[in-house]
Amino acid sequence: MEGIEQWKTEAQQWLQQGIEYAHQLPPTQLYAAVAVLLFTTLLLLTIRMLKRTKSNTIVLSGLSGSGKTVLFYQLRDGSSHQGTVTSMEPNEGTFLLHSESAKKGKIKPVHVVDVPGHSRLRPKLDDFLPQAAGIVFVVDALEFLPNLSAVTEYLYDILTKASVVKRKLPVLICCNKTDKVTAHTKEFIRKQLEKEIEKLRVSRSGVSDADIANDYTLGIPGEVFSFSQCINKVTIGEASGLTGEISQVEEFIRAHVKQ
Repeated sequence: MEGIEQWKTEAQQWLQQGIEYAHQLPPTQLYAAVAVLLFTTLLLLTIRMLKRTKSNTIVLSGLSGSGKTVLFYQLRDGSSHQGTVTSMEPNEGTFLLHSESAKKGKIKPVHVVDVPGHSRLRPKLDDFLPQAAGIVFVVDALEFLPNLSAVTEYLYDILTKASVVKRKLPVLICCNKTDKVTAHTKEFIRKQLEKEIEKLRVSRSGVSDADIANDYTLGIPGEVFSFSQCINKVTIGEASGLTGEISQVEEFIRAHVKQ
């Protein structure tokens, strides 16, 4: 109790000294000091709000049948949801990653959105990108070559969106179904995608600006395209939604949705 009383006495003395000092200041200096104090307070509050509102949304995108919805359920509750699921509406949920559910301490939940891959429903993606912390673009590694053209065009459209480029949204190209013997490796998929994007980039560069729907162009003029040229970070990983091997997806999520 004596310590508390002493602290109160000292605080009152400091407050009194501060008031006396303020009375001695010329009005202009006093106003300047108050302005600096207000500005500093507002700045600190703004920084605190920005930190508090940092996005925890991860968007799953990709063609229909690539395995996005199975990945969603594996992330949420560790199940493959009976194998194959086709979603016509976005699956959306905020939860602890299943692999972290047994961990102790404060763990930040992740808001995951599984956007339908049907071409008619892809515009729904634009509803979620402004709030996203990252994008997982899911590719079927088993049926990759038959879908190469469609996969490339969808990925190209995502990588050239203003909401992705301006915010430098990180993208993980997730090669799913790699548990299958005939699945293509992530290096093969990366090289093929870079080749196809280069072709697409060249063909679209010959079209007038008025006919191009993309907000930005990819790559460096005069150089063959590679993902390393993107303004935002593009990485490639492997997963198997059916077997639950999704560690690289979880690592990507935790790299961009901090604890």
